[in-house]
Amino acid sequence: MDLTMKKILLPAALIIFLSGCASHIKDGPPHFYVNVNKIPNPKPRPLPRSKYGNPSSYTVNGKRYHVLKTARGYQRRGIASWYGTKFHGQLTSTREPYNMLAMTGASPVLPIPCFVRVTNLSNGRSVVVKINDRGPFAPHRILDLSYAAAKKLGYVNRGTALVEVKAIDFTHPHSPTKSVTLAKAASPSHLFIQLGAFRERTHAENLKRELRAYIKKPIFVLRSIYNQLPLYRVQIGPLSNINESNYLHDELKKLGFGEIITMKE
Repeated sequence: MDLTMKKILLPAALIIFLSGCASHIKDGPPHFYVNVNKIPNPKPRPLPRSKYGNPSSYTVNGKRYHVLKTARGYQRRGIASWYGTKFHGQLTSTREPYNMLAMTGASPVLPIPCFVRVTNLSNGRSVVVKINDRGPFAPHRILDLSYAAAKKLGYVNRGTALVEVKAIDFTHPHSPTKSVTLAKAASPSHLFIQLGAFRERTHAENLKRELRAYIKKPIFVLRSIYNQLPLYRVQIGPLSNINESNYLHDELKKLGFGEIITMKE
């Protein structure tokens, strides 16, 4: 990435992806109790487009992202993650300091700043956040949320959640989200759990064999190309519904498996 792009993206959420493996500092929740119920949702309002973090397009790790001209009508389902203490106080793409206790988020394509409603499709919880950062840049993820927002949605411990992201309509900014309908509408035939992604197929096959001792569901090793190199992903599924996905996620965690990601394909 050239210097110009670094100046455009700078931010916390980008650093999550680019330096997460290299750094010895682990991200996580604050080391004190936070009652997130006392943290209000931001009040949606029209804001001028930031002069920072809004290139027409940019490339990260070989993938090109195109920033939308407007958030109007944006609605998408996918995987959300969150970021916390490691990036607290660092600059976001809009040059605002990242505050893990504020209701904010990062998107790779939405214009910043903007406001969106995020609904956790596994439990129907819904929050409003201000998008002021770029990221996440991991495969299958469409949103990174602050610690506070993720805790309100109930997925801090799991790390990721299947969500629906919907841009706020300023003509009806406080219209309720039909969370029950959304939860039922998630396509059950395309839910998978991914437990690892490897450059070497041998490592993926070894994990697959280990999983067979515990899991009766179909387990696959899928080959894809990422950053111009082969990548072998170990996936379990398809799963029948979000509840089954959450149950399997918790069981795998108890068995000591890490990097458990729920995805919709």
